[in-house]
Amino acid sequence: MHRLTRLCLTGCYTRYALQPNHQDKHAITMPDSSIIPHCPCGSQNTYAECCQRYHHGAPATTPEALMRSRFSGFALKLGDYVRASWHPSTRPPTLNLDGAPDWAALRILSSSQTGETGKVHFQAIYRLHPGWGYLQEHSQFVREDGRWYYLRGEPHEGVLKPGRNEPCPCSSGRKFKACCL
Repeated sequence: MHRLTRLCLTGCYTRYALQPNHQDKHAITMPDSSIIPHCPCGSQNTYAECCQRYHHGAPATTPEALMRSRFSGFALKLGDYVRASWHPSTRPPTLNLDGAPDWAALRILSSSQTGETGKVHFQAIYRLHPGWGYLQEHSQFVREDGRWYYLRGEPHEGVLKPGRNEPCPCSSGRKFKACCL
């Protein structure tokens, strides 16, 4: 059984248990989407209305949609999905997300698309114990056979130090001092 951590909008951590699907060793039985009320990508839609369809095989319509679904895949520890969304020329041979950070929020800073290529500049916030960190990246995407793939990125990591009166990094909409401080 896999244990997943998700930061809810009130700043609390919720754990989901995913059972491996024994009929298809590469598929993972997803939790009931009703227990994931808000998509981890921060779109303010429900998971069922947002990234779940991509996790079930539908092609992302834009580079930004693929980036959001990849973030949700990382947050929900869907390693098979994250690998499948990587372009075969740069895809790692294996991907183990068991030791991955507790991803909390995604901020899309810019995105663009020209023909069969796209770019997304994003900042992904994760929980450190104690504190917060971020991964900021300029990512490149390519569309082949009607499907977008993550190609590569230029990442930069750092420690996030929110002020007491700033919005909480968990995306709860509350001030940091009243939420996760």
